[in-house]
Amino acid sequence: MTLRLLAIHAHPDDESSKGSATYAYYRSLGVDVLVVSCTGGEQGSILNEQLEARSHAERDIAGLRVHEMAAAQAAMGIDHLWLGYADSGLPAEGESVAVNSFSTIPLEISAEPLVAVIRRFKPQVLVTYDENGGYPHPDHIRTHEISMAAYRAASDPARYPTTGDAWQIDKVYYDRMFSAGRIGAMITHLRESDPESPLIDSLTEMLARFSDRPDLATTRVPVSDFFPVRDAALRSHASQVPLDSAFFFWPHELQVAAWPTEDFQLVESNVESDLPEDDLFAGVVDPDTGLAGVRR
Repeated sequence: MTLRLLAIHAHPDDESSKGSATYAYYRSLGVDVLVVSCTGGEQGSILNEQLEARSHAERDIAGLRVHEMAAAQAAMGIDHLWLGYADSGLPAEGESVAVNSFSTIPLEISAEPLVAVIRRFKPQVLVTYDENGGYPHPDHIRTHEISMAAYRAASDPARYPTTGDAWQIDKVYYDRMFSAGRIGAMITHLRESDPESPLIDSLTEMLARFSDRPDLATTRVPVSDFFPVRDAALRSHASQVPLDSAFFFWPHELQVAAWPTEDFQLVESNVESDLPEDDLFAGVVDPDTGLAGVRR
């Protein structure tokens, strides 16, 4: 099989919270999956008070996050590349991002290495963030911008001619992991099955945070068998993800019953497929078999 999926993320740990079950699922079907981290997450804080490697994080959080990413990569069974840009950080209002960081590099320059990755890897499917970055972190917004710029430039032989032969990606998706619909479905299921659950209150608070997000998903990939892989990948990023995080870790049985998919929005397509979809490769023809899609 020569089907290939490219996922572009801002920092190490983003790939684990935004699509890791899907990446592991497609790897299990023989699809080549490559995750690109645009930055090293050097500006990240220690978000886990119980972090065992705290001294390492305080001394060299960038180095620790390299090790964490390697563990997450192994958990998912995917390939991984660092694009090599410096984390911009999340400045307070009125402050500037770090000098020469990812979000400050001119797009025409920062897109070139990603074009080279696309032309070398030759993916049929690209997954990235929307124009708001999923949330308004400068690196997430820049990840959207660089992804779409590289997607368009990679197919034009006149652009960046030294980076390889032109390559046309078939489909581009935004991740839509977090939505009011997903959280609401969890709450509804708990109220019916376990009305005394303390999770109801925490999920209700979370629902308020996402209540203004419309459900834009066009494609829901059934990957509940790989939720444990996602959780293992998340736990690999121990400096960023507390093991008892109520934001990331919900009971497996609840998720399977209430929302057993990871969700995406198809935003660009050069092939025909019917919406809604349950396969990111719907309409994509495998050049080895002549068949379309993975979930046949």
